[in-house]
Amino acid sequence: MVARLTPDQKVAFEVRERERERERDMEREQEDEVYGEEIAEEMDADVEMSRADDEDSNSKENLEEMKKRLKEMEEEAGALREMQAKVEKEMGAVQDPSSASATQAEKEEVDSRSIYVGNVDYACTPEEVQQHFQSCGTVNRVTILTDKFGQPKGFAYVEFVEVDAVQNALLLNESELHGRQLKVSAKRTNVPGMKQYRGRRPNPYLGTRSRRPFMPGPPFYSPYGYGKAPRFRRPMRYRPYF
Repeated sequence: MVARLTPDQKVAFEVRERERERERDMEREQEDEVYGEEIAEEMDADVEMSRADDEDSNSKENLEEMKKRLKEMEEEAGALREMQAKVEKEMGAVQDPSSASATQAEKEEVDSRSIYVGNVDYACTPEEVQQHFQSCGTVNRVTILTDKFGQPKGFAYVEFVEVDAVQNALLLNESELHGRQLKVSAKRTNVPGMKQYRGRRPNPYLGTRSRRPFMPGPPFYSPYGYGKAPRFRRPMRYRPYF
């Protein structure tokens, strides 16, 4: 037989069931709050770790790319330096003969308009030399030669604009400047690779003397044998008193 509940018992039973369901809901909510926060914190930590790893990997990749580009730039700079050195070496080793001849021709043309001035006073200035030869023609340049210490050597070169001025300047040979007689002559052109040889001047007081050719004589044989020399006795001195 099945026992039937009275209305009061049914109400009490329903109230208990509702209270139990509330307690279960409350327990579930508490569990969700506890475990949900831990899971969220773990997920945030994982996300931060992944971001840090991504940033590290990106920085490493950027560093590798920078190193690679720097290496390529250094290689290109080295190749350019080698090419430049090679070109300069070839330019210095191989000279165009036409340019060399043109330079030599220009030098000869300038020298044809220049004079050499010797016995120049050490205190003389280029302006004073220019004024001294100004009546001969238009002076283009005055060069007073100096040594490695900057001291004048006592001679100068004067370059004119006109070629005819050289002949006029030669007339001022032995003219005085600062109380010294100048030695004026036309400037000579030095040819590269050609050096003039000046022999010894003959001395008129010694005369000329020709060299005789060497004539070997007959061989000499010692009668005393090889490596031996004759011995001679010293003569005794005269002693009148013993």
